Amino acid sequence: MKFETFTLERQQSIWENKVEYNLSESGVHPGSLNSLFDKKFVDEINNTELTYGFTEGSLGLRKAIADIYDKANPENVQVFNGSAEANMVACLTLLEPGDEMIYMVPNYLQIQGFARGLGVDVKPFYLHESLNWKPQLDEIKNLVSSKTKMICICNPNNPTGSVLSKNMVFEIGDIARQAGAWILVDEVYRGAELSGEECTSFWDIDYDKAIVNCGLSKAYGLPGLRLGWSIASEDYIQDAWATHDYTSIAIGRLSDLIATHVLQRTNRKKFLTATQTALRNNLDLFQKWLDNYPGRFRFIPPQAGAMAFVHYEFDINSTKLVEKVRDEVSVMLVAGDWYGMDRYLRFGYGAKQDDLIIALDRIDRVFKAL
Repeated sequence: MKFETFTLERQQSIWENKVEYNLSESGVHPGSLNSLFDKKFVDEINNTELTYGFTEGSLGLRKAIADIYDKANPENVQVFNGSAEANMVACLTLLEPGDEMIYMVPNYLQIQGFARGLGVDVKPFYLHESLNWKPQLDEIKNLVSSKTKMICICNPNNPTGSVLSKNMVFEIGDIARQAGAWILVDEVYRGAELSGEECTSFWDIDYDKAIVNCGLSKAYGLPGLRLGWSIASEDYIQDAWATHDYTSIAIGRLSDLIATHVLQRTNRKKFLTATQTALRNNLDLFQKWLDNYPGRFRFIPPQAGAMAFVHYEFDINSTKLVEKVRDEVSVMLVAGDWYGMDRYLRFGYGAKQDDLIIALDRIDRVFKAL
């Protein structure tokens, strides 16, 4: 078992806390405990004993998560240290060397890299810019074979911010069902739709081999809690729980407490409304900045998430361009190279607006000299 370098995460881990302005993040800027919660709840946090948490997540938290999804119950929920652990546990639980995975590209490449390390044959299907970063369903159908164990989706998508329609969600679900394949869906950006209307969850396809992973890092702006979950059939949840006993045992006691509070229906709506408002305001600012470069960029605005995936016409490799911006003006971006797509950049526009303005002004110094 040997895992390839996860370039995006490695570059972020090295640089995101060293640069002055970090536009490599795809979620909204996080707040502090005192800025997000009232004094009564902060006092409760302060007085909570730091015991081990629940290995499956507390019943209160699992009830709050189940309440997000139609006809779900706490037994359909397993809580993890971030949605990345949920993804990893799904691969460890279900995949074996020689299995075949059908994988959406571009995409957050954690699952692809982890599956390859397990000896899985990963076959990509593509989102097409000409289709507003949507897939062609026939392409997925033609890839599926008798060896297909899993189909992997990221919806809303990282890095494009595109969102699959309800019809497409159900059609992809039907492809998986007909093949008898698992469908693993990263929905960590669900709730960060700029329209304010949450997209259709793959949970709604009502398929016993559907696994939906989500978390608090992106739409809720709480990455420091490292809190994610899977929602799936009770049988899968029991198997995932058994795997989780070998990975990180339990989530943090405070993360469980805070997540339970945040995911109460009224509080959840408040958090997501704040995210959506911030994203709309910042995207408008970012679009006006791009308009200062006529003919130099090609850009389909995202439907969700705090990321703008932009094609550029400068004569420079995307990794080299990211390094140039980082070294010359101390701003961090994400290179399209890291998704296997040169001549693209991913701008994170979920920063505090004043910081976003300064960061874009600094990037101007580099771009205008190209």
